[in-house]
Parts: sequence; C-alpha cells; structure tokens
Amino acid sequence: MKKNNIVFTLLILAFAISCSPSSKIIGSWTGPDTPSEPYKTIFVTGISSNLVARQTIESDINTHLKERGVTAVSSFDIIPPGFKASEENKDATLKAIKEGGSDAILTIALLDQTSETRYVPGTTMYSPMMYGGYYGRFYGYYSYYNPVMYNPGYYSTDKKYYLEMNLYDVQTETLVWSAQSETTNPSSIETFSRTFSELVVHQLIKDGLIAGK
Repeated sequence: MKKNNIVFTLLILAFAISCSPSSKIIGSWTGPDTPSEPYKTIFVTGISSNLVARQTIESDINTHLKERGVTAVSSFDIIPPGFKASEENKDATLKAIKEGGSDAILTIALLDQTSETRYVPGTTMYSPMMYGGYYGRFYGYYSYYNPVMYNPGYYSTDKKYYLEMNLYDVQTETLVWSAQSETTNPSSIETFSRTFSELVVHQLIKDGLIAGK
C-alpha cells in the first residue's frame, strides 16, 4: 500500500473513532413514593416540537418496553400534534391517560446541547520497507517509501445532547423516578434513538420501576 493511501486510511479511522456516537446514563434518582409492585403499563411522551424525533423515540422506547413484558402507550394515541398543554385541558388529558390503562407516565425532554472543539494531536508510526525494487538506491527508496509516516493532527467538534427522563405515577401525579443521559455526536435520530431507548429501559429495570424478563 502506498504511503499516501496508508495515511489517508489512518486519518479516516482516527476521525471515525473520535466522532463515533455514544450514549450513557449519567445519573438516576428514585423517589420515596415508588409503588411496591413494578409498573405494568406506561404512557410514553416525548416533549418536543420535532414530530419525527418525538415519534421515533417514543416508538423505540415502546418497542423495548414491550420486549420486556411492559404494555406501552404512545402519546400520539392521545395527544395530537400541535397540542398545547394548559390548565384548562389538564383534567381531560389525565383522564384520557387513565382510561387508556396506564399506571405511569414517562416523559423525555432535551435539557441542553453543547458543542466543544478539541485538537486531536497527530501520531507517528514506524513502517520499515525491507524488501522491494526501490530498496537498493537511496533516492529511489526515499522518494517511493517513507519509513516514518506522520498522521497530522486535526480539529474535531463534539456535539453533546443532554436529555432528562421523568417517571410519574398516574394516580398521584408525583415524580417517582428521574434520570439524565448524555449523547455525543449522534449520526442520526434513528441511530441515537435505538441506543438511547435501550439505555432508558435498562435503567428502569435496574432501578426497580419495571420488571425485566
């Protein structure tokens, strides 16, 4: 492989690794008023004006909940696009959620997003070429192969998104569980949603709010 091809490959790999998406739960809290039995039916609602993002996340969370034996209800079944929350329609909304059979409400909201530019230093890799037609003469060897290949540094911008997940008891309307997540460099809403949803459901199981199969 020629040196320029090797350097190009190293650059692509370094960039892909540095910008690969990642999601993690950075903290969770469980309140004192959690029920003695895990919740069995959860109403899931994303709080966002972006309907595609809201629907994608709700759908993926519902899928993971159902895989673990929990009945999931999407907010799209009750709360239409463009719905404006107000004190006037509070009772009607809660009534619809209760009549749908849900015993808990899971909300997902974007708390913050940041951009951070960092410098990724270059690296040097030794690559001796001991054989070949260009090895016997200095300049032929020097001009064709380079025993030290340098991968130059570059600047990379990391985008981070912080989401908050709250779980409310339907009957008391009190907050029984809350968690925050951090996601770095999501490549798409679909890729992010799959990983994020699995993390959320896993944390709910870990904290004892739902039963896991």
